[in-house]
Amino acid sequence: MQLSFNFPSPIETILFEGERFFLKRDDLIHSDFSGNKARKFYYYVMHDFPEIQKIVSSGSNQSNAMYSLSVLAKVKGWDFEYFVDHIPDYLREYPQGNYKAALKHGMKIRVQNPGLRAQGEGELWIEEGGRQREAEVGVGLLAEEIVAWQQEQGINSLKVFLPSGTGTTALFLQKNCLLLTAGRSLKTAIFTTPCVGDAAYLKKQFLELEVDEAWHPMILDLEKKYHFGKLYRESYKIWLKLRHQTGVEFDLLYDPKGWMTLLAHLELLEGPWLYVHQGGVLGNESMLPRYERKYKDLTSENNREQYNKLCE
Repeated sequence: MQLSFNFPSPIETILFEGERFFLKRDDLIHSDFSGNKARKFYYYVMHDFPEIQKIVSSGSNQSNAMYSLSVLAKVKGWDFEYFVDHIPDYLREYPQGNYKAALKHGMKIRVQNPGLRAQGEGELWIEEGGRQREAEVGVGLLAEEIVAWQQEQGINSLKVFLPSGTGTTALFLQKNCLLLTAGRSLKTAIFTTPCVGDAAYLKKQFLELEVDEAWHPMILDLEKKYHFGKLYRESYKIWLKLRHQTGVEFDLLYDPKGWMTLLAHLELLEGPWLYVHQGGVLGNESMLPRYERKYKDLTSENNREQYNKLCE
């Protein structure tokens, strides 16, 4: 398997809910290694590590990072050991999504706390979700692409939005945009929203990687608390609207919260806005059937709306 990244990823103009947005298509970077994981793990892709024989990491059983690390291990010829706190019986019996794809690439999965296991010789340990300083190399390239495009478009002040898990991408993106625009007339401000935990948890993640808060992105949030991985009617509804109005498939875990938050703040924060599509749509293979079963009325209603519009 060879990795040939689509850099710079394209930027498109979309209309959603009557508003114009720019969309950074990091989901198109690579079919097997898309989005912010291609950015976060770029350092490891581009460098040789002759002393490494195995990647060890941990996280959820449908993690985008898990799948991308399985691709990285296969490319490098390394073993890959991944720790989870549980695997649902249904998923064991009927593998799907990121879990299924990672197993095909040779992942060895362990239901165990990785903290109970000592690091062995020749092992590369990757923090959950790729939350580590090496991620700044690839995210720095993203910052370069955005600032170069902004300059070409003659946009003096640009607002960039992306939802966060660990917040690693948003943090290093803001830091590098500030470095690139220092002393110039350009301003590139990064905004994000927490999808795992609350704003305080996300701030804590920022501080563990960068103690200087001057480099931190702005955190936006909604009044309602959303629990990561839980199915919400409004999340499915906005995802269906996005697919119908833009023709783009977004991730079902992060992007619904991202778009709901962005739309809620449009009146307070004037654009133009660039939304970073961070990929992760392979996980929809397992999430979408759950939504379709729980909210059958929305699915059928959406199909009727699409059919009616095609007939107009």
